[in-house]
Amino acid sequence: MNKNLIANSRTSILSKKGKVWEALVTPSMIKEYMFGANVESDWREGSGITWKGDFNGKQYEDKGVILKIDPGHILQYSHFSPLSGKPDKTENYHIITIVLDENANKTEVILSQDNNSDEKARGESEKNWKTMLEGLKKYVEKLSRISDRPFAKADGP
Repeated sequence: MNKNLIANSRTSILSKKGKVWEALVTPSMIKEYMFGANVESDWREGSGITWKGDFNGKQYEDKGVILKIDPGHILQYSHFSPLSGKPDKTENYHIITIVLDENANKTEVILSQDNNSDEKARGESEKNWKTMLEGLKKYVEKLSRISDRPFAKADGP
């Protein structure tokens, strides 16, 4: 693995940063856009995080540790997947960093994943993260449209 082979992905979401952050750290919301994963964590630095689910017909249980959490701004965690076929050793973990930056009515989501083994692995990681971020964007923008609708006036007598 090469700490310097970094996969990058980003998207712009038409929503306030708080709604995007909520979607990043709420397990029921994560399941909606992250390939159906069941995520467990208490979202504190040093705490564990697990992802469980089914990927292409294979059950998986990935794991990591929350390395940095600055609510509304930065979420950083380590990540290891046994599906990689590599041993569960520190050198086989990725560091995922997600940064949020709000500008007017949109939020920029910038994601990076280090420690990709080669260019092919980096490309696959970028493809997977792009798909996940597209799902996040679609999910949050749909929620924002629903919650931003004005209440209909009740017809009075």
